Amino acid sequence: MKQLITKLYKNQSFIYKLLLHILTTVLVVYLFPKGGKFQYEFQKGKPWQYETLIAPFDFPIIKTTEGVEAEKARLTTNAKTYYEYDSEVVTRVTNNFETQFNQLFSIDSTIDINNYNNLKRKTSRLLSNFYRNGVIVSVDESKLDKLVVLMENNIDRGTVSYNQFIRLNSLQNYINKFVEREGLEKYETLLDNLFFEIIEPNVTINQEYTNSLLAEELSQISPTRGNVQKGIRIIAKGEVVEGQKLEQLNSLKKEYESQVWNESNYNWIVFGYSILVALALMMLLLFIRKYRPEIYENNNKVTFIFMNIVFMIVLTTLVVKYDSNYVYIVPLCILPLILKAFFDARLGVFAHVLTVLLLGFIVPNSSEYIFLQIIAGIVTILTVSELYKRANLFISVGQITLIYIVAYFAFYITHEGGIKFSEVFSRNESGNLHVIWVYFTQFMLCGLATLFVQPLIYIYEKMFGLVSDVSLLELSDTNSKLLKRLANEAPGTFHHSLQVANLAEAAASEIGANTMLIRVGALYHDIGKMNNPTFFIENQATSVNPHDELAPDESAKTIIDHVLDGIEIAKSNKLPDRIIDFIRTHHGTSTVYYFYQKAKELDEDVAKEKFQYPGPIPFSKETAILMMADSVEAASKSLKEPTSQKIDQFVERIIDKQMDAQQFMNADITLKEIVAIKKVLKKKLNNIYHLRIEYPE
Repeated sequence: MKQLITKLYKNQSFIYKLLLHILTTVLVVYLFPKGGKFQYEFQKGKPWQYETLIAPFDFPIIKTTEGVEAEKARLTTNAKTYYEYDSEVVTRVTNNFETQFNQLFSIDSTIDINNYNNLKRKTSRLLSNFYRNGVIVSVDESKLDKLVVLMENNIDRGTVSYNQFIRLNSLQNYINKFVEREGLEKYETLLDNLFFEIIEPNVTINQEYTNSLLAEELSQISPTRGNVQKGIRIIAKGEVVEGQKLEQLNSLKKEYESQVWNESNYNWIVFGYSILVALALMMLLLFIRKYRPEIYENNNKVTFIFMNIVFMIVLTTLVVKYDSNYVYIVPLCILPLILKAFFDARLGVFAHVLTVLLLGFIVPNSSEYIFLQIIAGIVTILTVSELYKRANLFISVGQITLIYIVAYFAFYITHEGGIKFSEVFSRNESGNLHVIWVYFTQFMLCGLATLFVQPLIYIYEKMFGLVSDVSLLELSDTNSKLLKRLANEAPGTFHHSLQVANLAEAAASEIGANTMLIRVGALYHDIGKMNNPTFFIENQATSVNPHDELAPDESAKTIIDHVLDGIEIAKSNKLPDRIIDFIRTHHGTSTVYYFYQKAKELDEDVAKEKFQYPGPIPFSKETAILMMADSVEAASKSLKEPTSQKIDQFVERIIDKQMDAQQFMNADITLKEIVAIKKVLKKKLNNIYHLRIEYPE
């Protein structure tokens, strides 16, 4: 049991990565669609590139979205409107008519009985005509030529023309025509008073009933039209994908992907997806292990990479489930931007490509999507440099957006076989923008969303303890609290650090290393000297040397301790680990040579280990460059009457000595790069001492 625990402890890093790989695979597969994946890729207007396709089962032909919408619009336009006829109002108006007529017209010398009865009969007939189809308050101009259904107590009274209703706001016109036709001008005022007193609207629209019937009719629209029988040929090799063939292919694809799978098929689909996702994530782990071993050994960084991949897949899945037409709004280029900011461009591209390939199982038109996103990711890596400069990010986002637009426009042309600018710059029948402008808008929104990478980098720095160029820029400020303290307590060391930073930055730029990282590392590499500043020669303002009172081994310990002190100071001031690495490694496992030689003069058998720095030796190009620049700059102070030749010789001697001591064995640096670094250091030191190259006579 003890051996098992010991073995597990020794392999805990590998076990963690294995569990992370499995967990990520499960999560990604869970997000994948669980239906079948249609195995054919096809495009409208392009030849069918596969063998003749035979219908594998019966399936309906699915109507296009445009066709269904047109059918709904037609039903809505031709739908009947239902009005409610209130007979109680008619009864009430008729009773009021008797009363009001008798009050207004009386049999006297001005009107005899015959005229009275005749007038009453005509007026009553007019009233009946008013309520034959009903009286409404006002007219809806859009329905004048339409037929409507008149209902009374839920009984259909029949279909009438809308303009057959008597409109209350036009009542005066009807009365005037009646008076003129019947020659009743002398009774016009009395008739006006009569009708305006008794007439009430008795017809109102039954909107609820109308809407319910329309909704029922719309719900009965079939999403399919006809069926394709099993064994029927759908398309032959070389035939152009268009018209009915395109409809049948789209229908087969949707049917294939939306089938209800039984348990056996479902398990096989999940198993297949799991293998594909596991392989993709394994390729990423193998890449990191082979080419980025320092990242592979850090579980925190591996987790960070996997988390960002899963985050992009989750975000894309949510958008696709909501509406797959908006898939290009997802700012997928944030992934390579973040990985480049914290690690390097090569890892960013590799992870981005694998993520896009995995998303190909989720998004529609996967081949088009994969091409666009990979191209955009490559452009992101190539264009975004010095992310800490805001202008660079805005320019790069503009370039990424332009690439999206140009690439999609090319796809649109190939799909449509050309372009009609009159259609592109006009709205469709539904009044919506042309589809190409919809996608262009999505690309612009995607570009704006990509700008969120700046605050996201800050959040990740706090969550995972990582450091980006943005943080490095802040740390490089010589007015920061720690560097101001260094300048006050150890001014000579501060000046030395500035000189080393300039030398190292120039050398890093020459071989393509991270200049910002090495500059910050150089500024902080000697902060441990603040604990005992006068024990270091650059801070000794007088001729008094405290080492004169110490034994060589004690002096060596004081010198060596500045590395350990520097690490403690850096941690207490919460400097990033990438900066602390420069403090750890800037002397590697070299020897404090001066005091070692003094000790040997006293005791030939003195242990060399007492005079060696604890290490580790440099493990990156940047830490190796700092070791060279630090040693060269410090040693250059001891040159008496420096000449160009002397500088060249001592630079060669110091760096060759470090190479002989195998200080760069773990650093990913080549001999060619070391030669280039030597050249830069020689040139810079010549400039510092204002020397010219001595030409032979």
